[in-house]
Amino acid sequence: MTDEPLPSVCVVTHPLAAAGENATRSLLDILSAVTSVALVTADLPADSEIRDRHELIELTQKGTGDSAVTAAVRFLLNQLRMCRVIAARDEDVVLFFGATSYLLPIIVARLLGKTALVEPRGDVPLTLRLNWEQQLPDWVAAGLAYTVRTLERAGFAAAHGIITYTPEMARQLDLHPESPNVYPTGARYVRTDEFRVQRAYTDRGRIVGFLGRLDEEKNIRELATVAARLPDDVTFRFIGDGDLRSWLSSELAAEIERGAVELTGWVDHDDVPDQLNDLSLLVLPSQPTEGLPTTILEALACGTPVLASPVSGVPDVVREGETGFLLDSREAAVLHETILNILERDGLDRISENGRDLIESQYSFEAACERYRSILNRL
Repeated sequence: MTDEPLPSVCVVTHPLAAAGENATRSLLDILSAVTSVALVTADLPADSEIRDRHELIELTQKGTGDSAVTAAVRFLLNQLRMCRVIAARDEDVVLFFGATSYLLPIIVARLLGKTALVEPRGDVPLTLRLNWEQQLPDWVAAGLAYTVRTLERAGFAAAHGIITYTPEMARQLDLHPESPNVYPTGARYVRTDEFRVQRAYTDRGRIVGFLGRLDEEKNIRELATVAARLPDDVTFRFIGDGDLRSWLSSELAAEIERGAVELTGWVDHDDVPDQLNDLSLLVLPSQPTEGLPTTILEALACGTPVLASPVSGVPDVVREGETGFLLDSREAAVLHETILNILERDGLDRISENGRDLIESQYSFEAACERYRSILNRL
């Protein structure tokens, strides 16, 4: 560590949906606590806190578009706009957050003598393929996703360094955590004063829950099958909204009527800690598209054990039998049996305490600032 000023950072992202906006705001809060920072993005939500809290350069108000062709055109146009903005900025470091396949501006940043870093938020090519399969033949979706993955790998090679949330996320992206150009500890933070244990674990009812978008990517249909089969003394709560909410209301109408299943609908982020403090177990059988879901960190901060798919950076946080549990399969029958076995086991209160301790020691705001301070010092 030195006392020299840290390099200033220009964060560049692709068009931001709600989940991406939350992750970006978290990163900006960390960076602004240790150095000066600005954001270059597109399609930022009008009510985003970022507008009032950080310097913003918005490329366009248009998102990625509904079709693959529109998305491709806007992808190219946004890269050209990014190049122009980067050339006009004074920041020493350009951090491409999530925009890891934006190869042209990464190369331009290097040519301008800036330090180019890329930080993937998850498996973007897989996410795009799953979305494109809803509107295109599978082979076309797979081909387009392969193109994006190739661009992403080229971006990794062109950048000075790659930041991942955790070492396991680096490995799943075929990166080596020990490589000198890989910084494998860039995970976000949790507002531990807001996300905290409000209700002792031993005082909670047998409520199992899911929190997030109710869509195909989150394996909601499998969770619906599980919810319908749980014993009468267990309630399953779906917290969130999405394309499958109406389907859930119809599919589980009988269970909802007798109180075995609850659909909360959309919940304001300020109310999420209360919801998590109700749960004895949070279940997230997601596809391997996310780097490290914030929901997992928030649940552990509230002393809620998590049952999650061992994808990307999850195993570094959800530690089997210590802070939570890892899924062997996302099939409904396996999910059902695993949930029942967890609810019957002893020592869940200890696992609840371990989860909170992990967040306080490694994923507080102060810990996150120290990680990024260390990364910037190494450049």
